[in-house]
Amino acid sequence: MPKTLVIVESPSKGRTISRFLGNNFVVESSFGHIRDLPTSKLGVDVEHNFEPQYLIPAKARANVKKLKSETAKAEKVILATDEDREGEAIAWHLVQALGLNESSQPTTHDSQQEGKKSKKPKAESRKLKAVAVKPKAAIARIVFHEITERAIKEAMAHPRKIDMPLVDAQQARRVLDRLVGYKLSPFLWKKMYRGLSAGRVQSVAMRIIVEREREIEKFKPEEYWSLEAVLRKATRTDTNRKDTRRDFEQEFTATLAKINGKQLDKFGVKNQKEADAILENLENASWIVENVEKKAVTRNPLPPHTTSTLQQDAFRRLGFSAKQTMRLAQQLYEGIQLGEGSIGLISYMRTDSLNLSQDSLDAATGFIKGEFGDKYILPAPRRFKTKSKGAQEAHEAIRPTDPMRAPDSIKEFLDPRQFKLYTLIWQRFIATQMPPAVFDATTVDITPTTYNLQPTTYLFRASGQIMKFDGFLKVYPMKFTETELPELEPKEELDLQELKPLQHFTEPPPRFSEATLVKTLEKYGIGRPSTYAPIISTIQDRGYVEKHERRYLKPTETGFLVNDILVEHFPKIVDLQFTAKMEEELDEIAEGKKEWQPVIRAFYEPFAKNLEAKYEEVKKHEIAETTDEVCEKCGKPMVIKMGRFGKFLACSGFPDCKNAKPLGKKEPPQTIGMRCPKCVEGDVIIRRTKRGKIFYGCSRYPQCDWASWEDPRKPAEEKK
Repeated sequence: MPKTLVIVESPSKGRTISRFLGNNFVVESSFGHIRDLPTSKLGVDVEHNFEPQYLIPAKARANVKKLKSETAKAEKVILATDEDREGEAIAWHLVQALGLNESSQPTTHDSQQEGKKSKKPKAESRKLKAVAVKPKAAIARIVFHEITERAIKEAMAHPRKIDMPLVDAQQARRVLDRLVGYKLSPFLWKKMYRGLSAGRVQSVAMRIIVEREREIEKFKPEEYWSLEAVLRKATRTDTNRKDTRRDFEQEFTATLAKINGKQLDKFGVKNQKEADAILENLENASWIVENVEKKAVTRNPLPPHTTSTLQQDAFRRLGFSAKQTMRLAQQLYEGIQLGEGSIGLISYMRTDSLNLSQDSLDAATGFIKGEFGDKYILPAPRRFKTKSKGAQEAHEAIRPTDPMRAPDSIKEFLDPRQFKLYTLIWQRFIATQMPPAVFDATTVDITPTTYNLQPTTYLFRASGQIMKFDGFLKVYPMKFTETELPELEPKEELDLQELKPLQHFTEPPPRFSEATLVKTLEKYGIGRPSTYAPIISTIQDRGYVEKHERRYLKPTETGFLVNDILVEHFPKIVDLQFTAKMEEELDEIAEGKKEWQPVIRAFYEPFAKNLEAKYEEVKKHEIAETTDEVCEKCGKPMVIKMGRFGKFLACSGFPDCKNAKPLGKKEPPQTIGMRCPKCVEGDVIIRRTKRGKIFYGCSRYPQCDWASWEDPRKPAEEKK
């Protein structure tokens, strides 16, 4: 009996979906993309409307053969790939590679396609690459935000056609990136040295990091001072006051806030001379409370996670890289084996939407009421409006598929990192439907009064806050400081314990971490949810950027060199506004407002013309520094050259003499203060691979071969 074939991207996703389907369904996996551009050539016909020359990679051929066999036996084929541009493109490639009958797609469209400009696809870009296996087999496309029984049944009830504008947007991005990479990289090889490469969006990210590093290098610290008064209530008897002994013993700090009624900025007191003058003016002053202001201050929960904020949050709170976060989120989305079978624990993780379904809001409210009581529920659900620049497909925010599934209830089924990420997502979502935290905030203005008739007036300010109601902080902890002030009243005199002048210096702008780089890329509209993690991984894998102190991104010498040549000769490629505009045009293609080939042509023609001119104009950059060292093989001077992995020594007689070796002096390896866990004789030291990746090894190598990617100082729980 013919069955319905359902095709997804991965086996884990397939296992989860198959739980909700009957025996008349067969679920198979495409294992990601089954067609791509060739690796051995450009693969884009620039002379014929930028036609992509797709092929089936060798590693996918066996699986394609199997899928063709399954489609031949199927009565219907359902394409259940992810709902974003990448997933839509995979569905379309499946139709092409398997020779499926495109005309058999359902005629109904879902809301995602409403309002899109309908257009007839170009014949040459839509022609089938294989003979249809079974022309009568119907095909349908289904999409869903989460892998749950309700979501799958809903999707099955509302199949649609493949959304060709989404496919075109993905094709346009792929072709753009291929044109830049394949055309620009050989230029770098010829003008600098082999092994270099350039990318359309990655080069912009690299420029952001390089420019920040140069800001840091040029930074000159500026001196400024602040003054703090340590005070407490004056000790005296007042029968009308109910002060406690603690009130009189409690010291608090007030900071100089105004001089002559003018708010003090950071550089209001520039140097020690000015600070000492204030100290002199305030000698023997009486410290009087001028004003006390008390008010309730609320702190609202953050919105639910998007791809960008999840990567930022996971980096700051858990120390996860963007790549690691997305890998773990994919596992949670596609399904984890719980006691009841494979369960999708979170909604789709590549999204810039803050939308939350009514079902999820109702479930969250039910959990909060049952777990914490009525005072922790809202009178109406809290909803959030998406502010992200260039927000695309109508996804939901990242949330748990079942809010009742608290992290601790499934901890035994998750590995430690999956558990940490699920907890982060669950806590932030639940917090969105809880009341604000409420603090009692107190501000006290204090005026030191002197009797030397000096004309300058000063105002010191002390601030305190005490949490009155924890609200959402009950489930989503955030840093805050509670500072309690004694009970004070206007005109009350205080005892000065100490008046402290404090010297400060301005600090350079911080290097980007993965979290702050993602935030910056999103701010400028560079990249989209599916590209943030690959961008950051690529610039590190290419050796253009390395992790400094295991956290901050620092450009390498190669990164500086490549960036500088691109900025000078291909400014549009690394221009933030130009790249953001390209992203907007890709969004317009996805919305059906633009054809993709004209967008590519408008970019490529001036790019190709400039590239041709630069081959003639730009001379080869000979990156070679002379040294006093002599080649032991031929006697010619050795020079310092730049290679893919940094500087090295080479013979100036190249190519006649090919002698080369690592650059002499290396910094001594850094120890971490613990013995080697294998030999117990050597010290554990920090080493780097050729690509700059940090690992840990024994100082006695090669006598002891112990090595680890993980920091041995971390507890075992963290390393998993």
